[in-house]
Amino acid sequence: MAKTEYSIASTSGLLNAQSRKWDDEIINACGFPRNIFQEIIPSGTNLGELTPEIQKKVGFNTKVVVPPAHDTASAVLAIPSLDEDTLFISSGTWSVMGAERSAPNCSPESMAKDFANEGGYGYRTIFLRNIMGLWMIQSVKNELNDAYSFAELNEMAEKSQITSIVDCNSNRFFAPESMINELRKTCKKTAQPIPETPGELAAVIYNSLALCYSRAVKELEQLTGVEYPAIYIIGGGANAGYLNKLTARYTEKEVKVGPTEATAIGNLLSQIIAGGAIEDAPKFLLHATQC
Repeated sequence: MAKTEYSIASTSGLLNAQSRKWDDEIINACGFPRNIFQEIIPSGTNLGELTPEIQKKVGFNTKVVVPPAHDTASAVLAIPSLDEDTLFISSGTWSVMGAERSAPNCSPESMAKDFANEGGYGYRTIFLRNIMGLWMIQSVKNELNDAYSFAELNEMAEKSQITSIVDCNSNRFFAPESMINELRKTCKKTAQPIPETPGELAAVIYNSLALCYSRAVKELEQLTGVEYPAIYIIGGGANAGYLNKLTARYTEKEVKVGPTEATAIGNLLSQIIAGGAIEDAPKFLLHATQC
């Protein structure tokens, strides 16, 4: 069973990270019937056109192209970078930090640090780790009856002087009855200033997230042996300007922001590439950004 446990932790699913095929050992260990697992189709595959029945319902016909099927994989395709090794944070309700690589990393060290391998466009591997994201600030905003916009909370946090830090990956922040109370209790328990105002609450969250990012970057660099000069922040969380500044400060990296709708753009780009209109997504994005 040691091999099975290793495979599950390393591939984050039922795929073998090395062969990129279904892992029969895991499937058998889970007791799933093998015949329910269909052929794995690479992103960019043209599946054909709509059936006549669907054409009749929607009023048109079109080709159906397989995008990078996980939202993170599509988002990574939209990163405007030509570098072989690109570090990113897909920032939203949850944060996904990782780097696109040519091959998976299934080492015991990566498993111990909760890094996983996911399939990317063109048989690339996305070596990543899930981190707490803007769920914390979303919860606080909701508890404040949406009296403040995210932009306002961001601005108030930047003006705050509070220095308290919490472990944002602690289970206590996953689904508390009150995020505000949990933040205050944690700061009190650790003998730190207790956040009272909305700006202070936001500042504690943003500083804690940025510190968490910094620690994850260091671990990722140790595992990959690559020192990344910059971090690309994509997704809706890229709009959090103060968090971006803190991320640059804590990681000591250049922070490059956008696109915010990375998943949708990556999905669209995979279809455009399949249609032959462009050959390389990053080159296209770089050109579009410069224009």
